[in-house]
Amino acid sequence: MDNEEEVEKLDVIGKIVKVTVDRPMGSYHPNHRDIYYPVNYGYIKGIMSPDGEEQDAYILGIDHPVDEFTGRVIAVIHRYDDIEEKWVVAPVGKTYSAEEIKAQVDFQEQYFNYEIRT
Repeated sequence: MDNEEEVEKLDVIGKIVKVTVDRPMGSYHPNHRDIYYPVNYGYIKGIMSPDGEEQDAYILGIDHPVDEFTGRVIAVIHRYDDIEEKWVVAPVGKTYSAEEIKAQVDFQEQYFNYEIRT
């Protein structure tokens, strides 16, 4: 990734987005039944990621399953060994440290070499 692409990706931090949840808190990954979702997880309609699918996002700070959620992007999870990046979305005004984010997303991110960019 060159510097221009990196700056573009980090420009999303602070933006308000609406996440459509397709893997609600308490569900299991459809293809990997050993991956349990302790947080809501979904995608942002209309924003395409490098894998050709809509941009994936973790939702932090909501303690119950939801169908959709509007919040602020607080971090980007950059995977060094995958073409995807994941966005981390939280309620406006709620913040998490990189360590707190890692603790909540590692159930899935543990399988990748990644960095949390805030």
